Amino acid sequence: MPGKKIQPRWGQTPWTIHFQPKNAVRKLPRVADFVVIGGGFTGLAAAAWLRHFSPEQSVVVLEAVRVGAGASGRTGGMALAETAAGNQPGLGDVLAGLRHTLRTFEINCDLDLRGAWEIARKDHARSADSPISWQDSGTLRVVNQVDGGTLDPGKLVSGLAQAANRAGAQILQNHRVRGIQWRANPEVELAGPSGRTKIITAGNIIFATNALSLRNSGLHLGMHPRFTLAVLTAPVAEKLLEEIGLAARKPFYTVDFPYLWGRVRKDRSIVWGAGLVHSPDSNDLDAVNVADPEPSRIFAQLEQRVRHLHPALAQVKFTHRWGGPILFRDSWKPVFDWHPRSAGRKNAIVAAAYAGHGVALSSYLGKWAAEILTGGARSLPKWGQLDE
Repeated sequence: MPGKKIQPRWGQTPWTIHFQPKNAVRKLPRVADFVVIGGGFTGLAAAAWLRHFSPEQSVVVLEAVRVGAGASGRTGGMALAETAAGNQPGLGDVLAGLRHTLRTFEINCDLDLRGAWEIARKDHARSADSPISWQDSGTLRVVNQVDGGTLDPGKLVSGLAQAANRAGAQILQNHRVRGIQWRANPEVELAGPSGRTKIITAGNIIFATNALSLRNSGLHLGMHPRFTLAVLTAPVAEKLLEEIGLAARKPFYTVDFPYLWGRVRKDRSIVWGAGLVHSPDSNDLDAVNVADPEPSRIFAQLEQRVRHLHPALAQVKFTHRWGGPILFRDSWKPVFDWHPRSAGRKNAIVAAAYAGHGVALSSYLGKWAAEILTGGARSLPKWGQLDE
């Protein structure tokens, strides 16, 4: 039975998620071979691949609100090739893995991998031909191009959810996990009506909640949940894109501070992102309201900052303000490890802490987790361990 609905007040994104589960039954199953906690990129990709690799086994996805309600539906849509800490031993080709998932499940999310720009206020020796010259605590120029590109987050969440649904995974929205009883077969506790607890006994679990529900995911020391903000301009003229150096449609991000990132959308509107909000309780990002004074101040500063980057942006109009959760850890490497309470049994995997690199990496690790739990040859990498 559904638990209490919580609708974070995180602003309205410019994309939408279209998904209505066809096989979500009213009665909660008592037992499942695989329970996936979290209905974002990681969890939905894992669910689709679990059913693909092992169609005879049951898969249940538990999402506290609705699919894509967390970081996945609220990201800016910039897909990058590596982790926030760079390439890691045995990581493989993340972007090729993303393309493989999209082909396998016939997902169209407007993927465009034309590369991404690293921009900076220093190291201009390598940026003599930079198409960008913006004033932002110094002169920002392109200093490097890396593999990557853009996609539509709403279409990717929708496509992954539909793929998992078609494959036979049961996706239960508004089912918030209260806790885990760590027995030989873990028992997943959900909040039911009138405070009663409902339980699913799981053969295996994938924790895919990233910056949310850290206690259940076993994430404590060295973890830094934050809330990041983005704004969207109204569509601009092609001439303006040429003037500010974005006619090539390459997304960009700074490699020094103050941080700034962005990309051009298909309709020539521009997403700009920067700024971190500290939640009143860093373990309860649901409590952030983008209408509160601190987020409102940061939004206003970001909009003014964009207008001062270049004279052509001085009169640009903004149509959307929104934010979303993000998780960092001290090493900047993602978490991809056995849950601390399941290390002996190896029946629960945690994937989290993408630090802004989760658009491609999250679904890639979702497939990797599914391969491991269905008996594939892959193993968890050393760089993803919680004690790294």
